[in-house]
Amino acid sequence: MEPTVLRAAFPVLERAAYLNAGTCGPVPAAARAAVDAVIDQACAEGRGPAYFDALSDARGRLRAAYAELLGATPGDVALTTCTSEGIVRVLAALDLRPGDEVLTSDDEHPGLQGPLAAARDQRGVAIRVVPFAQLADAIGPATKLVACSHVSWVNGCVVPNLAGAGDVPVLLDGAQGIGAVPTDVASLGCAFYAGSGQKWLCGPVGSGMLWVSPAWQERLPAVGPTYLNLAEPSAGLDAVAHASAERHDASALSLETVAAALAAVEVLSGAGWPAVHEHAATLAATLADGLAGSGRAVAPRGHTTLVSWSDDDPPATKERLARASVVIRDLPGTGLLRASVGAWNDTTDIERLLSALP
Repeated sequence: MEPTVLRAAFPVLERAAYLNAGTCGPVPAAARAAVDAVIDQACAEGRGPAYFDALSDARGRLRAAYAELLGATPGDVALTTCTSEGIVRVLAALDLRPGDEVLTSDDEHPGLQGPLAAARDQRGVAIRVVPFAQLADAIGPATKLVACSHVSWVNGCVVPNLAGAGDVPVLLDGAQGIGAVPTDVASLGCAFYAGSGQKWLCGPVGSGMLWVSPAWQERLPAVGPTYLNLAEPSAGLDAVAHASAERHDASALSLETVAAALAAVEVLSGAGWPAVHEHAATLAATLADGLAGSGRAVAPRGHTTLVSWSDDDPPATKERLARASVVIRDLPGTGLLRASVGAWNDTTDIERLLSALP
């Protein structure tokens, strides 16, 4: 990977130290060009067969690109609008009954906590919360599902080895995983992996994916299948959902969204995923060392792309940094600031952040 070439693909870096991919990644110029091309053609020709043929092709290519990143096959990957949509689809489809226990951690994002709370309130599911690092040892006889993060959104710690889950399925929130760190769903031992397209893959808001293990394809029915989810839509009430994970696709993904997501993934894959992952994680470690060296309390973390540290007034510090064109975020209720370090960043961004801190 040539870092300067990758950096040049992201216009925002010309003016700012953008360190907030954990919320939304920087948009590459190629993604904007892809959307412009779709809109230009639609304005000139309308949205007829050519538009929908292009959409079908782009969906297939995006599905394959996501599958490659997950170490999976395209038939096991659904295209969604965000991580939370994938989580909701899994929880809604599983046969969870009153009293069934779902094990989760105390470090989870509202995008997982909200659907879990709904399952508790609407279906009588019992939710048990344990420390993130203790998940593997907390699985018990009553546990019917483990639902947690691949990489903690709070501090960048990586999920403990859940190989001991046995027959208990694991649903991973991969919002801070896919695109940020090497991800092999088989090695992770999960049954379901929900991820975002707009974070570390730098796609548009409204893009994401859900991987369903082959062992669970038949056991996870489609929730509310619509036109694109049906194998033969013309069969009317006799139509059945696709046998593949396509049965879980979001039905209203536009060509504009898919084209932008695909263009962004291609920018990153062109740099080589192993190099993208290692450069970002190494640079994040450099930031963590710099923060610790300046006397700041850095939260425990893994070899990932997130760095969080304590601050007396996180919202105020975030705003002060924004005025210096350093973009990070605060984590409400935690007393932490968080920087998300991508392969598009370089040492000048790290130095700019460190020098701008009060």
